[in-house]
Amino acid sequence: MTLATGGASGTTPSLAEPESVRTRRRFGGWQKVGLIALGLLALLSLTRAISGLDEITSSGTAGAALRLAVPIGLAALGGLWAERAGVVNIGLEGMLILGTWFGAYVGFEVGPWWGVLAGLAAGAVGGLLHAIATVTFGVDHVVSGVAINLLGAGVAQYLSQVFYGDGQVPGAGPTQSAVVQPLPDVSLPLLSSGPDLLRDLEDTDLFFLSDAAGILGGLTRDVSLLTLLAVLLVPFSFFVLWRTSFGLRLRSVGENPVAADSLGVAVYRMKYAAVVISGAMAGLGGASLIIGSIYREGQTAGRGFIGLAAVIFGNWRPGGLAAGAGLFGYADALQLRAGNAVRGLLLLVALLLVVVAVVQLVRRRLPMVVAALGIGVAFFLWYSVVDSVPSQLVGFTPHLVTLVVLAAASQRLRPPAADGQPYRRGQQS
Repeated sequence: MTLATGGASGTTPSLAEPESVRTRRRFGGWQKVGLIALGLLALLSLTRAISGLDEITSSGTAGAALRLAVPIGLAALGGLWAERAGVVNIGLEGMLILGTWFGAYVGFEVGPWWGVLAGLAAGAVGGLLHAIATVTFGVDHVVSGVAINLLGAGVAQYLSQVFYGDGQVPGAGPTQSAVVQPLPDVSLPLLSSGPDLLRDLEDTDLFFLSDAAGILGGLTRDVSLLTLLAVLLVPFSFFVLWRTSFGLRLRSVGENPVAADSLGVAVYRMKYAAVVISGAMAGLGGASLIIGSIYREGQTAGRGFIGLAAVIFGNWRPGGLAAGAGLFGYADALQLRAGNAVRGLLLLVALLLVVVAVVQLVRRRLPMVVAALGIGVAFFLWYSVVDSVPSQLVGFTPHLVTLVVLAAASQRLRPPAADGQPYRRGQQS
């Protein structure tokens, strides 16, 4: 018996489906994503026009958001690979830390590309330890993940004392490394470099058009090769997990390992492969933090946990987690570039809730309409009566966005059926 490949969900559309169902299926992909993106851009443009806060859609904010989203997105991809095979990877934060330290050390001593490889390898070792504990010895996934986090932080702190504590490396110290050289940047010809047409259009201050030019310019101007690699890993992960027999077998292990085993799938091998790849992705995310910069103790700042939240927000799909990582990166970039611009998020949330209310009204869900409008009015009044938000809220913005998004998305989530469950060959399903 063999496993059959199918569409994005592993199923093949039936010819007996009504035409309306087939139409929704055809429309439910990139067209829907495009419409949502255009709608969000329109809301951002409206928010910028009403508030006068140009940083909301500036190319600088968009570029910073992309850079800040990369480590979160790579950690989220790591979580996706592990959880699709049924292993919860709470240890993403520790694997990020290992990636930052080893990436910085090797990157300074040998070169930035070697630093990227070292960070990837260090994260993979962390993933291997997690796989040994959870897959081979059956340790609780959360316990093992917490141990990996503690181990990663402890190893980085110890090695910093050993290699940097004596002050022999210029610019390094017990809590930081020396500066790692950056990787080359690339820009989109004509539009983002040379004539830089997007910059010219951004400066016109036209509604929607200048906002679109600012965001596109920030996403395509002076982009690091490592950032470009991280972006390409999103469609690559989708292709491998949903369009190859290897990915189908890996996902079957996360849904029902007993059934997968009965069909000849090497369950343990698949789990090991998934968790090691998960650690490598997280380690690569850690390396992205230090290329062109330095390693600093505590610099991951919970990005591994936010990446895990992005996996949940994205409903265990590559596109969804990329959107979640982008959202968290945008909130972080906005508060770093202009703390007062975070006030504009209050207006953006109010406008977004109005849109939610309209959608719920079309679906005739009156309680949801009332709730969305009520909360939206509260946010608009908050925006109207304050000139700035407290500095504590500004720093907490990315984490607050994480909590709000998870609360809003909780009703539509479907994790892999066997996610986090121990497996022993020969057990009954």
